[in-house]
Amino acid sequence: MIIRCIAIDDEPLALDKIEGYVKQVPYLEFVGRFSSALSALPFIKEKKADLIFLDIQMDGLSGIQLLESVTDRPKVILTTAFDQYALKGYELDIADYLLKPISFNRFLKAVEKVYSQIDIIKKSTSGKSQDQETTTQSFVFVKSGSHLEKIEFNDIYYIEGMKDYLRIHTSSKKVMTLMSFSEIEKMLPSDNFIRVHKSYIIAINKIETIDRAHIKISGIQVPVGDSYRRAFKEILEQKGLMK
Repeated sequence: MIIRCIAIDDEPLALDKIEGYVKQVPYLEFVGRFSSALSALPFIKEKKADLIFLDIQMDGLSGIQLLESVTDRPKVILTTAFDQYALKGYELDIADYLLKPISFNRFLKAVEKVYSQIDIIKKSTSGKSQDQETTTQSFVFVKSGSHLEKIEFNDIYYIEGMKDYLRIHTSSKKVMTLMSFSEIEKMLPSDNFIRVHKSYIIAINKIETIDRAHIKISGIQVPVGDSYRRAFKEILEQKGLMK
């Protein structure tokens, strides 16, 4: 899914930064930049964008006034140096509120939220279930350092918790990402990945051996936590993989 983005800001450097951030995210497409709300209005009304990065304080028509004038509008992320408009923005059902200067990590968190919202809408309108949609997706992008790393689901052996980070072990590489287990679990196909320990998620199809306290994957002994053991066994039984 590609999200078409525009940026509206009367500061050229702010527009440059947003455009640069957008171009680093594979599922975002930058389709326009505008130095005033009025100049962007026809583009918005013609529904040529899925997401607007919108400054608030601009000459002529402010960002808030633009939102109030357009009823059927795309998702909006406010970008501003002033936090006093946050409440008003949320009253207008914006997706997120970014305070300048905007870091890439905060930017990415905001667009991930929008991606999830648009994805849910598209699935509900297309009539597809979550499980049906998941089977057509074979990979995921995770933030690693200053870039997004593409990881094929079928390449993952297991995921290990490392304090504030996760280390994803694959057939060809190890990827460190600043994510939580709850975040990564939402991205993984539930039919093949399962939490077996407070610090481990494993790929069921990569298991080599199982004993009471450990699972062997790619020659590595992964521990099975006491609180996860029963659920792990039940899932394997449901899948007909053990009796």
